Amino acid sequence: MVDDPRPTVHLPARDIAVPASVSPEAQAVLARGVAGPPYQWPASPPPAIDDLDGWRQMVAAQEKAILELFGGALPPGGDNVQEIDLGGFPVYVVTPEDVSPDDRRVYLDIHGGSWTLGGGQMCRAIAVVTATLVGARVWSVDYRMPPDHRFPVALDDCLAAYRALLQEHRPEEIIIGGVSSGGNLAAALILRARDEGLPLPAAVVLNTPATDLTMTGDTYQTNLGLDIVLTATLRPAILLYAGGHDLRDAYLSPLFGDLGKGFPPTILLSGTRDLLLSDTIRMHRALHTAGVPAELHVFEAAGHGMFLGQAPEDREHAREIRRFVDEHWAAASRS
Repeated sequence: MVDDPRPTVHLPARDIAVPASVSPEAQAVLARGVAGPPYQWPASPPPAIDDLDGWRQMVAAQEKAILELFGGALPPGGDNVQEIDLGGFPVYVVTPEDVSPDDRRVYLDIHGGSWTLGGGQMCRAIAVVTATLVGARVWSVDYRMPPDHRFPVALDDCLAAYRALLQEHRPEEIIIGGVSSGGNLAAALILRARDEGLPLPAAVVLNTPATDLTMTGDTYQTNLGLDIVLTATLRPAILLYAGGHDLRDAYLSPLFGDLGKGFPPTILLSGTRDLLLSDTIRMHRALHTAGVPAELHVFEAAGHGMFLGQAPEDREHAREIRRFVDEHWAAASRS
């Protein structure tokens, strides 16, 4: 292994206490420490980049564990879920029961999972949860993923879904959102759609997004070991997804893109123990510097995935997203 030539600061080994500044429920989650499978990602050690069968086996095992853990708790959606075939990949369209057929609002959701997890049944279930969260119709892109499909296939699929959505909706009726690697794809999709001359949506939700795949952000180091979900370096998954392309390409690392040309209003969310906190706050600063209206919400002691849905802070997190999308859909309807 080549030594890192950068100057470093040596810190002695120390214990980090669970803070009393968060709810008892959040403290309980933190006290359990590393979440372990199936929450923990990536597996350690991961397969070699060229071991495609190894990646397929790891992804299959992870998804199997997640589905077994949640079992019947994963919402099926029933008659409220339709599937659209866009030629090579599906989109799940979820309409909550309390949303009128005449309601034109739609949320284009791009799932997370380090570009390798979260498809199929998981994508469908997440779409149902997201539809409840935003209180509107959701289009969820089940994009193709590594190891069989590398960059830019996932982004191509997201762009195809957005094009299809624009055939049925005005851009001001659309909000795009994503979590983690889905946040990466959501931001990249905005840049790609703009560069191809497409009208842009009313707003963007970037939930703990990966925005700099060169991994130069401070918290890739300082929060390693504190984040109970992202417990190891993301570099193997990043290199697998990138497929040899320059990691500073704006469609891979949106932080390095030209954000000042029409990027929509954006909300960004993270936590002080999130491995991707630096990616989130640096993207917020870049958007702010470019003159883009951008909100940043950083939650005390939260890691990647907040507190696994088990604490009041998770509900506060959800309320901020709901408020943001409601405000921007309302503003679009008045314009």
